Amino acid sequence: MAEDRLYLFTQNYPPLHASKSGEDFAHSGEQIEGVCSDMVKTVLSRTDYDYVMKMRSWSYSFRWVQGRENHAVFCTARTNEREELFQWVGPLMSLRWTLFAAPDSDIELASLEDAKDLRIGGYKGDVMSEYLEGKGFNMTMSLSGDLNVRRLTLGQIDLWVADALMGPLVAKQNFGIGGLRPVLEFKETPLYLAFSRNTDSEIVAGVRNAFREAVEAGELRQIIEQKH
Repeated sequence: MAEDRLYLFTQNYPPLHASKSGEDFAHSGEQIEGVCSDMVKTVLSRTDYDYVMKMRSWSYSFRWVQGRENHAVFCTARTNEREELFQWVGPLMSLRWTLFAAPDSDIELASLEDAKDLRIGGYKGDVMSEYLEGKGFNMTMSLSGDLNVRRLTLGQIDLWVADALMGPLVAKQNFGIGGLRPVLEFKETPLYLAFSRNTDSEIVAGVRNAFREAVEAGELRQIIEQKH
């Protein structure tokens, strides 16, 4: 029986992570739901570790866990830039980077370069948004990813960068908007539960074992299938 308590942080980014209150913060796992959150809970249910799950802004969560023992952030993209910052458990699922246009838009893209002159909605701290911003694309950042759905339909932006599966779910569940046009899927990144480098490697190994067991039992796949 492990006596260590784990501290897990995430953001409000439905349907991957959402607070049941609708607020951008939550103080316990009971207040947090969503595809990736449910996956993490399922994995940890196979361990003896006690844990606290909190929801804060992404920029806060990402910075806070680094350098702190038994702290982790989820679900986050594993990139070359982040590789040495964390100890990784996963992948839980994949982020399929997709540019969406409004239902009535006639935008067509043959390649990512075709979007250079278009206004793309993203949000600060999002790996897809920051990738495009770093490549010199015309990004307009909002405080929350789901706000871009409304901006897209109002014509304030031309495209919205989001996950291929989760983008349409957000549009439908949060705003009742259907028919978003996926005009280009251009990259895929696995999402992980990421522990600080200060966390005991034996703890991380235990969570990795639980992850493998959950995958073999089909529990994580079932969580995704229930959302579609």
